[in-house]
Parts: sequence; structure tokens; C-alpha cells
Amino acid sequence: MLCKKYQEQLRWVIYQIYPRSFMDGNGDGIGDLQGIIQKLDYLKELGVNAIWLCPCYKSPNDDNGYDISDYRDIMDEFGTMADMEALINALHGRDMKLIMDLVPNHTSTSHFWFQESRKGKDNPYSDFYYWFDEIPNDWESAFRGSAWEYDALRGQYYLHSFAVSQADLNWNNPAVVKAMQDTVDFWIDKGVDGFRIDVIDMISKDFSRGCNGFGPRLHEFIHALFGREKAAHLFTVGESGVHDIDEMIRHCAADRGELSTLFLFDHMECGRADKFTPRQDSLKTLRDHLIHWQRETEKYDLLHSLFTDNHDQPPMISRIGNDREKRYESATVIAAMLYLLKGVPFIYQGQEIGMPAAAYDRIDCFDDIESVNTYKEFCKTMTPEEALRKINFGSRDNARHPMAWSGERHGGFSTGTPWIALHSRYQEINAQGDLSSERSVYRFYQALLALRRANDVFLDGKLEVISTKEDPYFIFTRKLGNETWVVVCNFEGEQQLQLPFTCEQPALANLQRETMDGNYAPYECAVAKVVSQSV
Repeated sequence: MLCKKYQEQLRWVIYQIYPRSFMDGNGDGIGDLQGIIQKLDYLKELGVNAIWLCPCYKSPNDDNGYDISDYRDIMDEFGTMADMEALINALHGRDMKLIMDLVPNHTSTSHFWFQESRKGKDNPYSDFYYWFDEIPNDWESAFRGSAWEYDALRGQYYLHSFAVSQADLNWNNPAVVKAMQDTVDFWIDKGVDGFRIDVIDMISKDFSRGCNGFGPRLHEFIHALFGREKAAHLFTVGESGVHDIDEMIRHCAADRGELSTLFLFDHMECGRADKFTPRQDSLKTLRDHLIHWQRETEKYDLLHSLFTDNHDQPPMISRIGNDREKRYESATVIAAMLYLLKGVPFIYQGQEIGMPAAAYDRIDCFDDIESVNTYKEFCKTMTPEEALRKINFGSRDNARHPMAWSGERHGGFSTGTPWIALHSRYQEINAQGDLSSERSVYRFYQALLALRRANDVFLDGKLEVISTKEDPYFIFTRKLGNETWVVVCNFEGEQQLQLPFTCEQPALANLQRETMDGNYAPYECAVAKVVSQSV
């Protein structure tokens, strides 16, 4: 049985916003906080009751805000602290929550702490970062090249696990722990309801074993942040490299005083051999990953996160669905097989209208530092055309193009020129067009979330998988007390299905259907209440 806090958080439906690309409120081509406020009713009507904001702190923006120069101020392009306070009030006035993105592993090198630290070993901030006279190991940056950079002023090398301008904080220094506790408390006092924590497992290093993460003090540091009474009410979700249940228990068991849940990324390898190389795959792979983690988290009373898309990933429908002829069906069947499982739903902006991956013919359509650096590396061994195909497939900018609100000029995102290229299919696929369509992905999401909200069986019901691993479909039930519901999600081919239940008429379906039995079209799904077990 989930603890009371987790049972309450199961009722959250969280919508992730990439502020720079969601809605521009002042016409400068960059999304902002006032733009988000303008669209809160759109989210409320969808069925969302919490939003997660990607970083909106003061930043030079070398890595789209994940290089923070002041944790207690707002990026100029996004607005002011008064705008943030207005957003918090607007959310709470609609009975909606706010989750901020906390980045505790590193800061911008323009942060006051780093600028002081580089002045020398006698400075009070000297040990806020990792400094070495000689490069101690061969660690590489996530964005290519060495993770070590020489600073001429200090005369030593510092660690940057990401961009050169993102220096890793030294959590072994108690002053760093206290500074991050104060940061969390600052936002709690502003009314923030939770945090998504960026690369949480990297805050403890293990230099002796050559591991840039999962160090010996990891859980001590997490507990220091969130195990305190002031932070006990927060919803917290960590971005992590956890792949086994024992480590998830150490992060998320209710008695640990650490995190509410984690983002588990095993299923994010669906449809790709590596980040920039596609692989032939199907919804079966996604199904099998989902089943595995449903069973594991249910066994140990852990809160699970339900997601397929985020600001770092190309849309799932473009990797294991059909994002052309069957885009509506693919988007809706993935939603049904994911969000009717047990856990906290996360919806990434544009997912609710079935936004697929984009495709561009020029590298200057990309802004992401990882994509640009990787393209240059690829061009050393392949043609620019081949390199661009790989970048189009795997770039984080796939999820960072401006939200397509309409097919009008600038996609209804801004009255000015957007900061990055519009989605290549924005005139075909946009919120206005989807809402007016008879086959609206948004309306399906709206109905699905309403069904989930109205029936506790989808919140805390026990999962039973009816289909087998070999089946080209996913059939499962959720049972709570005497109530049972069945969910049928077909995959690519047509299937003739006869369920071992007598069911009411479908309460939700992405295609017109009057009974749960019969022929299922490719990517068709349906949900119904079970009346009785068939003999």
C-alpha cells in the first residue's frame, strides 16, 4: 500500500513546459512566464493539475538554462520574479501545482560562486568546485571532449561534466550542501510544490573507482536536501541512471526521506540503436519495459513516473509508431497504454496534439550545443547529408521547437521571429487544427485524463496483464475491490480479439467502437468496465 503522500501524488497529472518554446507573451520571439500564464486554461481544460518548468533561472543560456548563474533570479528573457510570483498565484488559483527544475550538479562558470572560487585557494568559495593541479582521469564531457578545463586565473583544472561553462559543484563541501538547501527553501517560501532534479545521481563522485556519479555519499546528500521537515511535503522526481529495483528503493522508499520517484529511462531506448541512430522497433518493446517496471514498483510500494517524451528526447510516436498516415492512432494508443497504468503521468508540451519529430535541411536550424558539436564530429567521418540525417533523428531540438498553436505565421507562438526554427510540420499539425478536428489527439487526452480522474481503479488498482510477450498487442486490467476495467491496445497489424470478459460498451476508444470484442485496426485502443468473467 502506498503511503498517504504518494497516494495523493498519484492524482497529479504533470505537464512539462520548456519555457523558451511554449508561448511568447511579449513578441520578442522567446517564450516567457507571461506566455505560460496565458495558456493555463488550455492546460486546465486538458486535465492537467501540475506543471513542471524547465529551468527559468538567471543564465547565460549556453545550455538552454541548465547553466545557472543565479538560483534566486529569473532569466531576463523569461521575465521577472514578479512574473514568477504571478505564475505561482495563477496556478494555485486554479488548484494547480508548480514543479521547478533544480540543477544541483553544476552551475554556470559565470555564477558568483565560481568567479570567487577561481580566485584562489584562500577564497571562501575555493572548494565549491573540483580543482586539480593535473587532469586526474580521462572523464569525458557529455557534450564531447574532455570533462576537464584549465583555468588560467586559478592555475588549475576544473571538472565540467557537461559544457565547459558548466562547472561541477563539490558536494563534499558542507557549504555547498547548505547553499543548495537554502536554494530549495527559497523556492518553498515562494510557494513551489515540488522539484524535478537534474542528473541527481552525479552530485556524489567516486574518483577512486572512476565513476562520475553514484558516489558513496549520494543518498546522504539527497536526504540532506529533501529529508528535512520543511521539504517533506514536496513532490520530487529525480533524473537518474537507475536501472535496478534495489537502487530505486534506496532513492524512493517512503521511509528513506529522499525522493518521491525517479525517471527511469530503460524504455527510452525504444526505436534507436544509439541516440543518433534509428533501430527497427515496435510498441512491443515499450510494452515490455512498462510491464517490468509496473510489476517491480507495485511489489515494493513505490511511486512510478509515466512518460515517453521530454525536452531531451525525440517524440516516441516517431520512433516506434507511424507519425504519418496513423499519427492520430499512434499518439492515442501510446497515451492509453501508458497513462492508464499506475503512476504519475508526465505529458510533454505538444504531445497532447500528437506532435511528431521535425526534419530540417540545414544545421543552422539547430541551436542545441550537443547537436551542433556532434554534427561537427560526424562530418569528420561522413558526408554532411548523412550527418544531418542523424542529427534530425536524435537532436534534443526535436523537443525544443516552438509550440505550434496555429498554422499562422510564427505558428501562433509569437508575433516576432521565433528564437529557433518552427517545427517543419507546424502548418499541418498545431493546437488550433487539432482542437477543430474530429480526430483530435487533445480531445482523446482530455477524455482519458477525465476517465482516470473519475475512477480510482486507474490510480491504485492492481495490474494484471492478459496478453503474452509474443502477442502484437497489449491487454491489461486494473482492479480495485470489486471493480475491474480492461484496456486493449493493438499495435501495427489488424487483430481479431475475443476477450475473456463480458464488458460494458467502451468508455474510451480512439476509433469508433461499440464492443470490446472483434477486429482491431492498427494502433486502435479501447477501454471498458468489466461486467463479469467469461466462462
